[in-house]
Amino acid sequence: MGLAAATFILLFFISAPYGRHTRKGWGPQIPARLGWILMEAPSPLLMGALFLLGSHKSAASIAFLVLWEAHYLHRAFLYPFTLSNPRPVPVSITFFGACFNFVNASINGYFLFFLADHPASWLADPRFVAGTALFAAGFVVNRWADLLLRGLRAPGETGYKIPRGGPWELVSSPNYLGEILQWCAWALLTWSLAGASFAVWTIANLAPRAVTNHRWYRERFPDYPPARRALIPFLW
Repeated sequence: MGLAAATFILLFFISAPYGRHTRKGWGPQIPARLGWILMEAPSPLLMGALFLLGSHKSAASIAFLVLWEAHYLHRAFLYPFTLSNPRPVPVSITFFGACFNFVNASINGYFLFFLADHPASWLADPRFVAGTALFAAGFVVNRWADLLLRGLRAPGETGYKIPRGGPWELVSSPNYLGEILQWCAWALLTWSLAGASFAVWTIANLAPRAVTNHRWYRERFPDYPPARRALIPFLW
């Protein structure tokens, strides 16, 4: 938690150098699609392996695995190929991201499939039901935001435009909002410290970047919608 707090504060002053914030000075770079795959692949692969090796394979355990894989298989093996003319990503960012995903999947997978024992009845528990509904909502917001963002550029275009439509009318980083909703929901539906730590870490990483993105849009586009917030609709 202390590391998450330090990261949260630091990222308000130093934006991670990928995407629109890519800059020199962070070492060698690799193609963005390759970087995304290498960074995200450890998470679905390791979680799947831990499920196969673990002793807990109840219906609830299978549900946890399905939700996790639904997010990370898309993130690792589909999302990179939807990027339109992406900028190269530093090897250092890919490495640190892969390390985080390895540790995070290890902690969550070990807890769910080796330590915790969620019976099939957990599927009817209000925490699981509410968490799954919130996870689905976050998943939809995240994918919807990505879909609208991809539609901004015509083939061959490399510039930036003001995103319009759907959740983009409310906040400058609805894709981050969707992901935060997903992992807060994960903490609820697994009712675990492992899930809670992931949710806290997600907020610590994405909330400052959402603020940076919001400021970047306002500085770049004089006609940027004044009512649009950074991350939380109508509030922040």
